[in-house]
Amino acid sequence: MVEKVYVTYNDVHKLCQEAAPQILADFKPQLMIAIGGGGYVPARILRSFLKQPGSPNIPIQAIGLSLYEQQDNSIDVEVEAAGTKVKRTQWLDLTALGEMANLVGKRVLIVDEVDDTRTTLEYAVKELQKDVEEARAKLGSDLKTEFAIFVLHNKDKKKKGTLPEDITNGRYLAARTVGDEWICYPWEAMDIDEHDSNSASAKAKKDL
Repeated sequence: MVEKVYVTYNDVHKLCQEAAPQILADFKPQLMIAIGGGGYVPARILRSFLKQPGSPNIPIQAIGLSLYEQQDNSIDVEVEAAGTKVKRTQWLDLTALGEMANLVGKRVLIVDEVDDTRTTLEYAVKELQKDVEEARAKLGSDLKTEFAIFVLHNKDKKKKGTLPEDITNGRYLAARTVGDEWICYPWEAMDIDEHDSNSASAKAKKDL
């Protein structure tokens, strides 16, 4: 039976606070892109800890991705399944960003809650790189956009997706590496008091 791990908002806050100094030292992002829905809250918390005196807040963009699996039956429908087909449900807001060309030459931090099969992260990086490269080519610019990744939890398991070496070698940060556990995040909870109680009970058992 897969163990459930209950992560609280307090836990998320502290993980972001802990990771921020390393992100600032190693990357200094100019834009964050949160993968919805798990990346929204960590990105917003992280922004508070990345803000430098005298500098504006780092802008946050959001993209939505879902994993789907085509059912093998007569009805042409798609149902959610882990690690199969990725579908865009939301992409960059160009009314706020201006245009893709504004990403050329920038340092962009992609934020998500968990690196599970890595399928979603692989898709996000490839699609963003493709869009930015098209914009760079139109500009005729030599400037390179750098992408980095921050996740709260990286599951120590065989991944279905892959990431570029320039990201995995120095621009990938997981606040915690964990086993293949069922991680329950607070924004998924229907009853937040029960969620927090389950988290406290689990932590109390570990302390025994």
